[in-house]
Amino acid sequence: MTKALVIVFVKNITLGTVKTRLAKTIGDIGAFEVYSELVKVTEKATRNLNCDIKIYYSSSITESHWPNENKTVQQGEDLGEKMYNAFNDGFKAGYKKIVLIGSDLPTITSCHIKESINSLDDSVSVFGPAEDGGYYLIGLRSMVSEIFQNKPWSQNHLLKTTLQELQKLNVSVSTLQTLNDIDTYEDLIASDFYKSNLELQEKIQQLND
Repeated sequence: MTKALVIVFVKNITLGTVKTRLAKTIGDIGAFEVYSELVKVTEKATRNLNCDIKIYYSSSITESHWPNENKTVQQGEDLGEKMYNAFNDGFKAGYKKIVLIGSDLPTITSCHIKESINSLDDSVSVFGPAEDGGYYLIGLRSMVSEIFQNKPWSQNHLLKTTLQELQKLNVSVSTLQTLNDIDTYEDLIASDFYKSNLELQEKIQQLND
């Protein structure tokens, strides 16, 4: 066991349940293909980290990704409760630093994750801001339960609201580079992730011809 734990929240890659906003434009199969590629990016970013990794699936454990890592299923009614329970499990297990990431960031790398872990030497919390006003990464060195309660999940003021609350609570915060996740067709076609993946482009074009 290491002192740091990286938690990855992953949606089970099943047709019709992933990237539903994107699917409105490119269809369920297209959204499935995109999310499958994003999970590969996330898996690559979590390789060769000098810490433990635990994968939290949305509904059931699968062996198709992260074959050698500890896996479980998310528990809770909403995203806040699910994240709280994951962090709580980690702190109870004895970890001193815990970072949680999602699995739909096309540009996330191991450098972002390592930076977040190092930031927790100086701050109680760390966030990776997303361009849509949310966050793609959250890290803590001790539990701050308020972060996960009564928040505007999936709204464009999530991070702002969270940081305002932490300021009132005198909880120190570090922030990482702002990244853009892929929720819409415009996000997709503007991304280097898509522009550099000719195989994915062909699949999407064939599905929509």
